[in-house]
Amino acid sequence: MKIIDNIKELKEEIKKLQGSVGLVPTMGALHNGHKSLIDKAVAENDNVVVSIFVNPIQFCAGEDLDKYPRQLQKDAELCENSGVKIVFAPKVSEMYQEDKNNLTLICPPYSVVDKLCGKSRAGHFDGVCSVVAKLFNLTKANRAYFGQKDAQQLFIIQKMVRDLDFDIEIVPCPIVREKDNLALSSRNKYLSENERKIALNISKSLFEAKRLYKEGALTKRAIIDNSLKLMSDLDVEYIEFVDKNTFVEQDEINNNTLVLIAAKTPETNTRLIDNILLWE
Repeated sequence: MKIIDNIKELKEEIKKLQGSVGLVPTMGALHNGHKSLIDKAVAENDNVVVSIFVNPIQFCAGEDLDKYPRQLQKDAELCENSGVKIVFAPKVSEMYQEDKNNLTLICPPYSVVDKLCGKSRAGHFDGVCSVVAKLFNLTKANRAYFGQKDAQQLFIIQKMVRDLDFDIEIVPCPIVREKDNLALSSRNKYLSENERKIALNISKSLFEAKRLYKEGALTKRAIIDNSLKLMSDLDVEYIEFVDKNTFVEQDEINNNTLVLIAAKTPETNTRLIDNILLWE
């Protein structure tokens, strides 16, 4: 396995690869959720490239860019043990030679970003789409792997690929959870012991929503009230219901309804997201 930190060398190594290329874009601090993406990519491709890059242009003012966990050596070991061919871990100056205010960006339409995470994180998805498009271009990947925990991000990237005719397949991968159902996230490292217990109420709310729906609770109000009660110790940013195929908000729920939650913990102000399909 090669660890590459510059674009020139990456391009040279990509040209040498034979067969299909799978890409797993990450910001590092890899956990078993990332490993599930990597394992799927290794199983489905001749070569796998994992990018490890804390992308500054997707962080908003006051967010955790400076403290975001960075552990390249540990991440590289996981990648090598998983069968990855290339780890691309560039510096910011290598990816963006211009000031962030002078970059060409890909900006998704407001209809898909002016809601949920995009509503509170203005410009976030511009940064996501721009770096992902750049990685698609650099790696010439045939497939790219994204987790379904970041459901809005996944939907937006799929739309970008369709709208801009990228010649790449986007492979959605299931949410990976701890034994207690907490969705895996690199930001879980921030949580205190008490917050870790409180955070469990996010996934508990979602699984309860699914149970209530299957038992006949067909109104959003019943599910929201129950969720807010369970998450009373969290600062709930949103509980939203969208159609899984269009991401349009739903007034009436059905088997295609995806329930999404974002909430912050009380001590470290860690923002966590999770979601569940009401019927599957």
